[in-house]
Amino acid sequence: MKHLFLMTALVLASSSLAATTPSTLTKGVLKIGMEGTYAPFTYKDDKGNLTGFDVDIAKAVAAKLGLKPEFVLTEWSGILAGLQANKYDVIVNQVGITPEREKAIGFSAPYAYSSPQIIVKKTGNFAPKTLADLKGKRVGVGLGSNFEKQLRDASGINVVTYPGAPEYLADLAAGRLDAAYNDRLLVGYLIKKEGLPVRGAGVIGQPEAVGIAVKKTNTGLKAAIDKALLQLKADGTYAKISRQWFGQDVSKP
Repeated sequence: MKHLFLMTALVLASSSLAATTPSTLTKGVLKIGMEGTYAPFTYKDDKGNLTGFDVDIAKAVAAKLGLKPEFVLTEWSGILAGLQANKYDVIVNQVGITPEREKAIGFSAPYAYSSPQIIVKKTGNFAPKTLADLKGKRVGVGLGSNFEKQLRDASGINVVTYPGAPEYLADLAAGRLDAAYNDRLLVGYLIKKEGLPVRGAGVIGQPEAVGIAVKKTNTGLKAAIDKALLQLKADGTYAKISRQWFGQDVSKP
């Protein structure tokens, strides 16, 4: 009877563990979709190593889940479709949480906040403060991003789409664009770290939340990620990563 009780306890413990282990495409692995060209969030350093704020967050979350992180790089324009096609378990790439996206995919609790900002050449007198100031101008933006949608919704702007930030920032620096439109945190990083001849102009709207994207049906993984994010904030890991990249806590609006 004692042995039967022990066996029952082991089965129950095993079942409990299985219930809390998040479901992933490959057992023991968290496949993470990201661009790899979006500094300072996800990019390759001079030695070809993948690095960035989102890379560090993704690694920290995977560690809390007891999973090995495996990064899958893809262009932004197809990144959401890749999640639906089971190319990776999650996307950690500054994915804005919008009502439209929430219809098709799931999101963790927000792990960062920022605001869109207009970017212009460092030289010159053009200093747009609002999207209305961009009417009739050629403005570069990432294809399929919420920034593209905002520009098109504003109407009257000549929206020029690109696969990623490096391409349109290069065109902006070369004078082929009047402006670009992206994340405020990105603008600050480019000015401080990369020495690009650009500057930030008008900050648009209120801070926006970004989350880790998961398949809508994978509620177990979402719950596990939410718990991991809370643990990272509680033990100081999140603050350390945030300060390293931005010199501030970006987990709050």
